[in-house]
Parts: sequence; C-alpha cells; structure tokens
Amino acid sequence: MPRLFWKFFATIWLTLATTVAIIILMINIFEIPPPAREQEHREQTVILNLTANVLTRDGGDAAARFVRVSEETLPLGLTISETTASGACADEGRAEVRSIVKDGICYRISVSKGASAILDYLALLMPWIAIFVSSTISAAALARYLIRPVVHLRDGLSALAHGRFDVRIGDKMAGRRDEVTALAHDFDSSAARLKELQDAQQRLFHDVSHELRSPLSRLQAVVGVLRQSPAKLNAMLDRIDREVERLDALVGEVLTLARLTARSGLPLTTQTLDVVELLNEILGDAAFEAQARDVSITTSVDGVFLADVEGELIYRALENVVRNAVKYTAEHSRISVICETTADLLKIRVTDQGPGVIRDELERIFQPFSRGKDAVPRGGYGLGLAIARQAVERHGGRVYASLPDGGGLAITLELPRKPTAHRASDDHLNPNGDPGWRQMPAFGFYPTLHCLYRH
Repeated sequence: MPRLFWKFFATIWLTLATTVAIIILMINIFEIPPPAREQEHREQTVILNLTANVLTRDGGDAAARFVRVSEETLPLGLTISETTASGACADEGRAEVRSIVKDGICYRISVSKGASAILDYLALLMPWIAIFVSSTISAAALARYLIRPVVHLRDGLSALAHGRFDVRIGDKMAGRRDEVTALAHDFDSSAARLKELQDAQQRLFHDVSHELRSPLSRLQAVVGVLRQSPAKLNAMLDRIDREVERLDALVGEVLTLARLTARSGLPLTTQTLDVVELLNEILGDAAFEAQARDVSITTSVDGVFLADVEGELIYRALENVVRNAVKYTAEHSRISVICETTADLLKIRVTDQGPGVIRDELERIFQPFSRGKDAVPRGGYGLGLAIARQAVERHGGRVYASLPDGGGLAITLELPRKPTAHRASDDHLNPNGDPGWRQMPAFGFYPTLHCLYRH
C-alpha cells in the first residue's frame, strides 16, 4: 500500500481511538457510572416511601423526626412541608415528590436532585462534546497536512510561470516521506532541468555570437586590407573564401543541432541498414586521413547488425566520434574501435590516446561548444559530440564518455536494433525536406555536410 494510504488510515484510527478515550476519561472523572445512578434512584424511592408510611401512620411530627434522622444518617436532600392550600396535594407525577393528606393537612415530601441531575445531563452530552472536539481537531490537522504541500506546489508552479526556475519546494516538506514528497522532488527536478535548459540557451547564444565574431572580424580585416592595397585582391579573395567556408560550416552545424533538438518529439524516418558495415566504411575513410599523423586504427568490428535507423543521423553520430578520436589522439599513436553485439543492442567503443579530459568534464564535453580544458586547438567548434548524443538518443540509445586506464578518452555508443520512439514509415520523406543526403550503392545515403568535433 502507498504510504499516503497508511497515513490516512492512522489518522482516522487515532481519531476514533481518541474519541473513545475521551468518553471513558470524562465518565471516570465525573464518577457517574450508570449502576450508581440506578442505585441512587432506588434509595430515593425507598426513603420517600418510608417517610410517607411514617407520616400516614404516626402523623406529621413523627415524619419530621424521621426526616431529620434520615438526613443525619444518609443525606439525600429529603424534605417535608405542609400546606392548607386547596389543590396543593394534586399528583404532580414526579418520582422525587410525594403528596399526602393527613388530618386535613397536605404534606409534600421531596428529594432534591442536587448534583446528580446535572451529572446526568453532562453524562448524556459528554460523548457528543468529546466526539465534536476530537473530530474537529483531527480534521483540522489532516486538512493542514494535506493542503500545505499543495500550497507549496502552487507557489512553485506560479514561480515557474513567471520565469523563476531557481525555486525549490522539496525542502519544505518537513520530513514527509510519501507520494506528495515524491511529487515535490519531481517538481524540483523539473525546475532544475528548466534552469539547465535556460542556461544552455543563454550559453548557446553567447557561444554562437562568439564563434561568429572571429570569422566576421577577419572578414572585416580583409576588407580593410583590400581598401588599402587593392593589389592583394587575389590573396584576399582566397582568405574570404576560407572564412565563408568556416561560417557556412558553423551555421550548418548549429542548424543540425537545432534541427535535432526541435525534432526530438517527432517520429523518425527509418530504413533498415547494416550499422556495422556503415561503421567499417567510416573507419576506412578515417584510417586514410589518419596516415598524415602516423595514427593507426585497430578494429574489432565484425558481423552484421541490421537496425531500423534514420541513416543520416546515425552516420553523423558515428563519423563525429571516429573523426573526433583521429583529431585529438597523439601523433604516432593508435585508436581502438571495438564492437559488441547482442540480440537487440550494438555497443561501439572508440578509444584514443590523446590528452583526454578531467573526470568532471565527462558530461560537459557533450554540451554544445564545449571543449576539454587541456584540449589542443585543432579547429572545430565543439558540436560533434553534442550532435552524436542527440542522434543516438533519438533512437533510444545512449552515448557516454569514460577515462581508460592507459589514458586518453573512450566514447561508447549503444544503439538498439529498433528505436524505442514511434517512427514514421520508411516510405515517407525526411520531415524537414533535408537534401543533405544522397543515394549511394553501399548504404543508401551519404551526408554532404562534414561534421565537426568534440572539444
């Protein structure tokens, strides 16, 4: 059973138990158990009858002496009075009064109710008073217990609606451990995630503006040189071409990342591909490029892994990780690529022998425009791993980094055979109408944009 159920159960049970306890306590305090009241009533009836008999047989004086002696022995509030008024001896129908005519005189014999009558009324009212008081206190405590976290949650949601993503309500639960507390912690997690996304958006704007500023500044410098020295036109045009290519590459990568983020909730457009064959093709191209730095690639990539994937995304993810390793591994070193397959999962581990990153940066390097602090500048804008993670996670897989014992950095990709999210039909076109892939005999596509890299 949920903890909240047991809290409701305990509260109701304690309410009933408290009510019964108060009733018993009040009865004991006032000492008015039902048998005692019945005995007192019997004693009053007996003494009234005895006094009436004495009065009838021996007269008023004898009855008065009996009353006096009786009160000295057992005080019951017994009194006797006489009157000559007509109609005074009419029967009043009350158990504590006797009216008797003797020698033309009307005698009234009565027993005072005293405290016993008041206690009788209190005994009748006390259970209802106890039930009302205990139930009111319990209901108020229960209502406060339930409403207080709802108020905190309402205030938190109001703060989120006004853009204050730093609000937290989990610490206001005052030691509660139930579903409401879990809801509060989920709220805190959502607020923290929104805060991260807001910070990431602001950081992205800052990084994009920073990355754009450098090539734009160089273009402005080229224009200035041309104005001063028109004879350098050809050399400056080459420089302009390079800067424009860099701008085009940066904008292309930013758009790719933005498109992946925007399409995160949309179905995939998949086709059945052999991911292992695709990886081997990428490794062949990377090995050719790595020769310039005397870098070798050792592989343990065999078998077949047919998977329903969106080809362009998986190609970008694999190529970014492999070329990232080629770029940052040390010269005259080696890159290791290992594949492990199960019935429904392909695990690819790419290990380089570069400077690596510190342990605290293992997650940060997957953020856009993030590079390791010790990374050697080798071009790129720090978008490659961010794109790789987005692409693989869209298929229900994951990408993570680790630090091998021998140094360097290891990037692991885990790709399921079938994407976990709902996917579009293979016959449908790319939802964005992206022309960045073309038909090739081996794999059905190749991206025309070159991906950028990690650090």
